Order: sequence, then structure tokens, then C-alpha cells
Amino acid sequence: MKKVAVIGGGTMGNGICHVFAMNGIPVNLVEMNQELADEALATIDNNLERMVKKEKIDADQKVQTLENIETHTDTTKAVNDVDLIVEAVPENFELKKKVFAEVDEAAPEKAILASNTSSISITKLAATTSRPERFIGMHFFNPVPIMKLVEVVRGLDTDSEVVETIEETAELLEKNPVEVADYPGFVSNRVLMPMINEAIYCVYEGVAEPEDVDQVMKLGMAHPMGPLRLADFIGLDVCLDILNVLYEGFKDSKYRPCPLLVKMVDAGKLGDKSGEGFYKHD
Repeated sequence: MKKVAVIGGGTMGNGICHVFAMNGIPVNLVEMNQELADEALATIDNNLERMVKKEKIDADQKVQTLENIETHTDTTKAVNDVDLIVEAVPENFELKKKVFAEVDEAAPEKAILASNTSSISITKLAATTSRPERFIGMHFFNPVPIMKLVEVVRGLDTDSEVVETIEETAELLEKNPVEVADYPGFVSNRVLMPMINEAIYCVYEGVAEPEDVDQVMKLGMAHPMGPLRLADFIGLDVCLDILNVLYEGFKDSKYRPCPLLVKMVDAGKLGDKSGEGFYKHD
């Protein structure tokens, strides 16, 4: 990979930019406007400074990493000379479809299109482009600079060569790629989200308070973070989106979102990002 474009500079997007740039790969970071692009770059700067203070990198590595990132608000210009485009916009099929329509038209013929989606069908997204054989899922985990896993999701038409390239790229980023088949939620969220949903049902039905549900899972199951604290960290709106994808994809009631989760999202209580979810956050 000589150059990469990342579409979206939010929590996942800026983290993905961070790891590519830190490993010597120039990145075009694309956002809707310059203000959002600057915010994403500031977040990367802050995260790098934290790494300097912890002596994980030195000051020169921080400077070099930032020099490897270029911000853009014009998607067409940002993708016209790259080898890989990673989409990291919110978990909404129509939005992703719109992004890939623009990217597909402007990107070089040999460029690989990758989605960081955590649950939406790679095959379905790939079918909206002219290059389904060069379309793949590259699902990073939050916080991207720290978490080692990348789910590599093969769509129905994805070339084996593309799978191999993405796995090699993940290893270059010091990640551990795991290839999974294209089913709703893949492996990670197909297992995780029903657990989070059931934990929310425990609160909804008055079985226990959020703190107590989390304490049981941390002390009894050796989870480093309880499921409700994790839900706040992920974003309750994201959890709801993923559960809806699972519910629609499998038509199985075990994936139906808890009414309490729906109500909290409707109220704007989204977790860390809004300051309140199952817990209050600074």
C-alpha cells in the first residue's frame, strides 16, 4: 500500500488514519467539511501525544505520523491516486452506498474498496459498485490504535488476492486479521450484541442495576469491561443499528432490540458521546 484514503474522521475513521500513518503509509483523511477534518486531526494529535507521554513512541515519530496525514473535503480528489479506500462513516446502508458510488467512480481501477462496517452485508455493499471482486470488509475495533483485531470479511465475489492483500496490510499495521464469512454481524457483533441486549433487558425488567449487571460480568466472567459500560463506550445508537441489522438479516426474535435501548436512543442518551447512557460521563 503506497497510499490510502479514509472516508470519515469520526471515532473509527481517525483511529484508522492514525494506525496507517504511524506505520509509514500516507493517508488522505476525508470529511464533509474542514472543521470536522480539523477535529479529527486534533484527536489524532492528542492520541499521539498521549503515546509520547507513555513512551510508546518518541516526539519525532509523532511528527512523522502527522506529516503522513492530509485532510480533504473533496472525495473525488482524495481517492484518485490511492491503492485502498477505507469507508468509516456511520452504520447506515444508504449513506455507505452513496459514499461508495462516489468513490467507485473516482478511484483507480486497481484500487481496493473496503468498508469498516460492523454488521452490514459486504456483498450487498459491493453489489452497488462496479468492482465487487475488489470490495472487502475491513472491520477495525475501537480504540483502533490499541485493539489488535481486524475482521476481514469476504463478500460473495471478493477475489482471494484481495483478501490476501488486506490480511497482509492488517499485519503491516501490527494487527491480527481474522477472515470471516459475510453474514449479519460477522462474528464479533453476532456474539457481542445479543449479550449487550440481554444485559439491557436485565435492567429493563428490574433484575439488577447497570452497575450490578456489569459487576457480575466482570467478576464472574472475567470481562475487562461490563456489557453496559461497553455499550456506552460503543454508542447506544450504534448498538441499536447493529441489532436492527441482525434482526432484519436473520428475522429471529432473539436479536430484537430491547425497548429500553430504543427509548434511550430516542431520548438522545447515547453513552460516552452524549455524556449520558447507562452511566453519566464527563
